[in-house]
Amino acid sequence: MTAEAIETGSREPEDGPAPGSGRTPDDDGRPLRIALLTYKGNPFCGGQGVYVRHLSRELARLGHDVEVIGAQPYPVLDDGVPLTELPSLDLYRGTDPFRTPRREEFRDWIDALEVGTMWAGRFPEPLTFSLRARRHLRARRGRFDVVHDNQTLGYGLLGDLGAPLVTTVHHPITVDRRLDLEAAETWQRRASVRRWYGFTRMQRRVARRLPSVLTVSGSSRREIEEDLGVRPDRIHVVHIGADTRLFSPDPAVPEVPGRIVTTSSADVPLKGLVYLVEALAELRTEHPGAHLVVVGKRAEDGPVARAIERYGLGGAVEFVKGVSDAELVDLVRGAQIACVPSLYEGFSLPAAEAMATGTPLVATTGGAIPEVAGDDGVTCLAVPPGDAGALAAALGRLLADPGLRARLGAAGRERVLERFTWARAAAGTVELYRAAIDRAAAGRGGSRTGSRAGAAAR
Repeated sequence: MTAEAIETGSREPEDGPAPGSGRTPDDDGRPLRIALLTYKGNPFCGGQGVYVRHLSRELARLGHDVEVIGAQPYPVLDDGVPLTELPSLDLYRGTDPFRTPRREEFRDWIDALEVGTMWAGRFPEPLTFSLRARRHLRARRGRFDVVHDNQTLGYGLLGDLGAPLVTTVHHPITVDRRLDLEAAETWQRRASVRRWYGFTRMQRRVARRLPSVLTVSGSSRREIEEDLGVRPDRIHVVHIGADTRLFSPDPAVPEVPGRIVTTSSADVPLKGLVYLVEALAELRTEHPGAHLVVVGKRAEDGPVARAIERYGLGGAVEFVKGVSDAELVDLVRGAQIACVPSLYEGFSLPAAEAMATGTPLVATTGGAIPEVAGDDGVTCLAVPPGDAGALAAALGRLLADPGLRARLGAAGRERVLERFTWARAAAGTVELYRAAIDRAAAGRGGSRTGSRAGAAAR
């Protein structure tokens, strides 16, 4: 880690006390009772799980009573945040994906719908989780002041849930669908992609009826308006961020010469990993020690696996999966460069987390990445998405210039501390909760004061 980055990292972020401390720094002051829904919450499944974990922790630090309600793979939460398990049939478990449940596993018609939808080649979880969540919330009417849905966008969440609804849309899944269709090489694959993403029609219909949509970037806001047809006055941007206490510089971690680190699912076209593999092959002609560590699952076949084999990079690309928080941070700290090669991102947590450690970043300009990474040559090196040659040139430039690495690493850390922390994300989210409660009270002819009194009496 560079000296400049270490010096910048010594500044303490403005985090609150531990969950359960009772602190309520927002202007209103009344603790809220929050139901945070997540149909797929394990942080190893992607950014949605990271979002639920860190947002719930910071909401609790603000003194709010937050309960996460989730399905498999269940969220990993910090101490002080309770989890209510709302089990599905877990049809996509890692050890037995696309399994057919035993007869005794079926509990009700929702389970039958879940299996039937899977058999039809479609993804059932957003719909079936929303139906289970509605049943659960109605049975606990009066328990929560607000319901926060993390991108389920299922039919079950329309109508009366017993509390006002706020929904986070990180980015429309229609973007993933479009990129997967573009990457499909046969008509059979294209047909399969269309079936799998059939749930996006439901999400579009549901999104248009939502009173309050929270998203994480200006880029996602535009995509939600254009792809989902949500009215712009209903969409609110609250930037998320990095855990800046965890992702921080550490001079004790040695820098590994030539290490480039990225976070990616191997064959998700949106993540652009194949372009980074191609860039690595070109880079190694001038920097033979350059090698790539991919935080994510290795695909045994597909474009990435074929590219690794084609360029003879089997010994230069390592995949790591299921690492602990501490192991992940040290992987990033030890890298000379972090890279985000995505074709599109609704925010890019990996970019923010890498910058928070003081590791210099090479990133594309896909989607919201520039909002996070900042200006080319100031806080990162920016390249066009899908351009392996530009990636190779930027990576080579950084590997050859320790001074540039030091400058970008320090500036990146400073940018994250100023703009992208979970404490700020939680405070902004609470403002939207209170606005939703006010709207609901006005619709009932009540007032916020009245809702406070009622909550205090319960």
